[in-house]
Amino acid sequence: MTDNTIETLDKEQSLAALIERGGVYHKVPGSYPGEILSRLIGLLPDFPALKKEALLQAVLEREALMSTAIGKGIALPHPRVPVLEEEPFVAIAFPVQPIDWSAPDGSRIHTVFLIVSSSAKQHLGTLSKINFLCQQEKFYSLIEARSSKEEIAAAIRDAETAWTEASH
Repeated sequence: MTDNTIETLDKEQSLAALIERGGVYHKVPGSYPGEILSRLIGLLPDFPALKKEALLQAVLEREALMSTAIGKGIALPHPRVPVLEEEPFVAIAFPVQPIDWSAPDGSRIHTVFLIVSSSAKQHLGTLSKINFLCQQEKFYSLIEARSSKEEIAAAIRDAETAWTEASH
C-alpha cells in the first residue's frame, strides 16, 4: 500500500479506521436490542464530542421506527441524523448469545455494527461498505467466528486497498 493510498483512505474515513476508533466488544450481555445497545454504548471509549446518553436515545429512537437488522445475523443500528461533527466511529458488538432483533429473514443477531457518522454522505458510505463486506464469505466467516478487532480491521483494510486500487 502506498502512502498515497493511505492518505486517500484516511480522507474518506476508512471503515478499518472507524472500527479501530470504536472498538470490537465480545460477549456483550443483553437479551433484547435496547439492552445490547445500552451495554455497548457504555463500553465505548470516551470521545470529547460524544454524549453517551444522547447517543443511546438517538439510536433507540431510530430503532423504534424500524429494526436495523438486515438479516444473516447482522444488525446496523445508528442514529437517524449524524450526532458527531468529528470523530465518527463504528463499534462492533458480539452479544453473549444471538438475540431476536426482528430481522427480515427471522435470524437471530450475532453481530451488531453501531454506526456513528459525522455526515449523511459518510454514513451512507459506511453502510454501503459494511453491507458489501457482510456479503463476502471470507469477511462473514470472520464476524461469525467473533474474530479480534485486529483480524477484522486487517481484512477490511485489505478490501479497502483493493477497492482503491481498482478505482484508479
